Amino acid sequence: MTTYRAFEVTGNRTFRLVDRELADPAPNQVRLRVEYCGVCHSDVLAAEGRRAHPEQPLVPGHEIVGVIDAVGPGVTAWHVGERVGVGFLAGHCGECDPCRRGDFVNCRNQQQTGTTTDGGYAEVAYARTSGLVRIPKELPPAEAAPLLCAGLTTFTALQQIGSRPGALVAVQGIGGLGHLAVQYARSLGYRVAAVARGTEKESLARQLGTHHYIDSNGQDIADALQDLGGAAAVIATASSGSSMSPLVAGLAPRGKLMVVGAAPDPIQAQTAELIFGTRTIQGHLTGTPIENEDNLAFSAANGIKPLIETFPLSEAPKAYEHMLSGRARFRAVLDAAA
Repeated sequence: MTTYRAFEVTGNRTFRLVDRELADPAPNQVRLRVEYCGVCHSDVLAAEGRRAHPEQPLVPGHEIVGVIDAVGPGVTAWHVGERVGVGFLAGHCGECDPCRRGDFVNCRNQQQTGTTTDGGYAEVAYARTSGLVRIPKELPPAEAAPLLCAGLTTFTALQQIGSRPGALVAVQGIGGLGHLAVQYARSLGYRVAAVARGTEKESLARQLGTHHYIDSNGQDIADALQDLGGAAAVIATASSGSSMSPLVAGLAPRGKLMVVGAAPDPIQAQTAELIFGTRTIQGHLTGTPIENEDNLAFSAANGIKPLIETFPLSEAPKAYEHMLSGRARFRAVLDAAA
């Protein structure tokens, strides 16, 4: 095999299936035979042209699971035949000031998989070793893929809230991020309230482990949360700032609104809601590769699984449209071998 198939995207949602030449990995890189790649909402950065040079072809996808088939010069800790994952952050440099202080998530020289460097809508991917994640044998690779981004993001966000077991944690939005956040929060020992529009997701939310369900169409969210004692934290997953704004008033004293859903519109908050009660609005991106290994181990030990729909690689544009429409239940995953 001297070539491999990959979907490139240019401009605004112009996908093209191409054959690329197989190359040796660069120093401190590995080459992967992609098995599965999740389709994440953040793929819009590449597919909708929201990047620095949208006219340049780029392979989207940052929830990659594959097997190493070649290692580059200087690679000693990773070996051919290992199953590994690659998430949104493509590997820290280890040399900038944030890295030297151990803040690898905010590395100044870190590329974003599938956004600033080629990702996993392909049969082959290349990855920096500092961005690799080992996949536990007990996790099916198709289910591991969404955990590398959606799972890691919600799992590490919950670790930032600093609340005791039994505290009330609300999850806003029962979608790709939220359906995992409910499972993590329950497994971490929190009392969980799911917040969604309408009642159609209540049955699923309760199956996933929520203790309380709040219909934002029929109830005042803040009042409902305060009736439950106030939320120690709200994990806000919706891609809407206006839908997050009312959540602040539902926080308990010292409560945190953890923002993990990227939205085009602003969040608005009354200063009194923040000052009286010492409440916080905090953004959260993702986690490091070693934290991702913790996430996968925790998921395997506690039976946390994403609900997925699989598509063959040849249907990547269809899978992307399915995700963007909101019809996916709840994560679309590409099968590179299908």
